[in-house]
Amino acid sequence: MSLIALLVVSAIILTTAYFTYGKYVYKKFGLDDSRKAPSHTYADGIDYVPSKPIVVLGHHFASIAGAGPIVGPIIAVTFGWIPAVIWILVGGIFFGAVHDLGSMAASLRNKGKSIGFIIEKNIGRKGKQLFIVFSFSTLILVIGVFADIIAKTFVNNPGVASASILFIVLAVAFGLVNSLIGSSKQAFLIITILGVVLMYYFVYLGMQLPFVLDYQIWIYILLGYAFIASVTPVAMLLQPRDYLNSFLLYGLIIAAVVGVFIANPEIKMDNDIHVTADNLGYLFPVLFVTIACGAISGFHSLVASGTTSKQLDKESDAKIVGFGGMLIESFLAIISVGAVIVLSRGEYLGRLGEEGPVPLFATGLGSIISSMGISESFAIGFVALTVSAFALTTLDTCTRLARFTLQEYFEDVKNPIGANLSQNRYLSTMVVVLLSILLLASGSFTALWPIFGSANQLLAALALLTIAVWLMRKKINATFVMIPMFFMFTVTLTSLGLFAWKNYQDKVYVLSLIAGLLFVLSIALIVLAAKSLRKEIEEPVKIS
Repeated sequence: MSLIALLVVSAIILTTAYFTYGKYVYKKFGLDDSRKAPSHTYADGIDYVPSKPIVVLGHHFASIAGAGPIVGPIIAVTFGWIPAVIWILVGGIFFGAVHDLGSMAASLRNKGKSIGFIIEKNIGRKGKQLFIVFSFSTLILVIGVFADIIAKTFVNNPGVASASILFIVLAVAFGLVNSLIGSSKQAFLIITILGVVLMYYFVYLGMQLPFVLDYQIWIYILLGYAFIASVTPVAMLLQPRDYLNSFLLYGLIIAAVVGVFIANPEIKMDNDIHVTADNLGYLFPVLFVTIACGAISGFHSLVASGTTSKQLDKESDAKIVGFGGMLIESFLAIISVGAVIVLSRGEYLGRLGEEGPVPLFATGLGSIISSMGISESFAIGFVALTVSAFALTTLDTCTRLARFTLQEYFEDVKNPIGANLSQNRYLSTMVVVLLSILLLASGSFTALWPIFGSANQLLAALALLTIAVWLMRKKINATFVMIPMFFMFTVTLTSLGLFAWKNYQDKVYVLSLIAGLLFVLSIALIVLAAKSLRKEIEEPVKIS
């Protein structure tokens, strides 16, 4: 079978799904442009900033993608490429896109607030507190891990550091110019073209001007940058950087497709499906935890209801940003699978163990892109740089999301400290950064990271639960949300149970305990949701 056929069929399925199922889901959520979006109602020039849909799509796509739709699918091919592709397509359309658009829609109708706030309104304050503590802890872990990954990348490849710094300078300049041109579409198109051209030039320039610092200094610089990115107006740094960076991924996708059509590589990997895999476990539930970004990822709900919903100019923009952004990510995941199934299974497993998923992706896709007449070494470097650039996007977005989460938690604390943390973005961001530094200094983040996959998918299940309760309290049939919700709870509870038992047997009692606590947390929120719905039946309340 040709790789061209896989890409074409996948693109047709995803495009058709957007215009059919996407339209159905959008109508079910009842979004309506006659209502003012929170970006207008609560406009503050910092977090709530009405923006063009293409700009918000760039921010959202850059934030949710990162390395997720590359690493997960490539590892999951261990079970066979056919189940990986099926889960990406089915999961992306019926699970992930519903989850992302639903999180965005619920946030739009709740002051642009996060899933935690929506839980408080529809399930109760205890549910909100449990969810926020869980999501905040997860975000701190992600910040710590990604700061470590990026710092090591900058040390090992100083050219990537130089290019990343140039991207930030370019983003600030783009944000300043964009604020001066107003609503002119022609001017915006011109500065976008200039910005994208300069960005690609900076890829080359960065490689020629490596910036060398040691690991510890990079950690402090990265967390200092994350602090600044979290407190500055979103239109000044975060939004333009993500918007321009998204063109790196768009360019990567286009180059991959063109390269595949020119090279026309055959799929060499066999069609076998492996129920178990060494060092991974059973296909169920591991496949559905390993492929998160690209199918469904709980982290997306934090972005959709955190930064993205505060930037949408009108409610109808949520369809292209939420549903469309997820399907673009699914196509990137298909490309990731395609980059490795041109190898035999033996070669794939050998190189995956030796190189890791990102270098394997870079060399595989770089080889295909080089068929366009581009130097293979440059093509591989471009792919690797693109992945690294999006790791930095994940870092600054997570810092801002952690700040939102902390502020929302302390809105309920009626004392001076709580008031300061809920209202002062500098203080709340400082707490986030200090906690991340403590986590990195302890070294415990490497031990905690293995549980992230299950925790992330638990976030997705809890977000779907929240969306389902919100819809049911509005007397809307939530079956299209509840089916993926039940499946994701089954996946995550099974995964957490197996994870807890395995680590108990291995005498890693801390991870076993954490997995057990997450299991109990999910059950507690399900019980609270059931009580909320029972109360709603007895005492109906109008929900917005």
